[in-house]
Amino acid sequence: MPTVKITDESFDADVLKADKPVLVDFWAEWCGPCKQIGPALEQLSDELAGQVTIAKLNIDDSPMTPSKLGVKGIPTMMLFRDGQLTSLKVGAMPKGKIAEWLAEAGVSAAA
Repeated sequence: MPTVKITDESFDADVLKADKPVLVDFWAEWCGPCKQIGPALEQLSDELAGQVTIAKLNIDDSPMTPSKLGVKGIPTMMLFRDGQLTSLKVGAMPKGKIAEWLAEAGVSAAA
């Protein structure tokens, strides 16, 4: 399952009203580290399909949501569950670390 592109307009419906956890990756075209974690997020989106939705929000196209949520640097990844921000990571990290963070937050691949 590919990552989902979201915008300021779709954030409420796609993230806050989602029926499962949503990891939102705040990124931009010009951000090198953002591009580094892109493939890892795509792989995790496949591996964790059904457990979590992995969504990407381009901060240049949709500046209101990151500013409302206090995003200072990118990449910033925020995990939302039942409309609430439950966990946050700033900076690029390898796929294994992202998976560990998600597991700690209660999201892991079905065994």
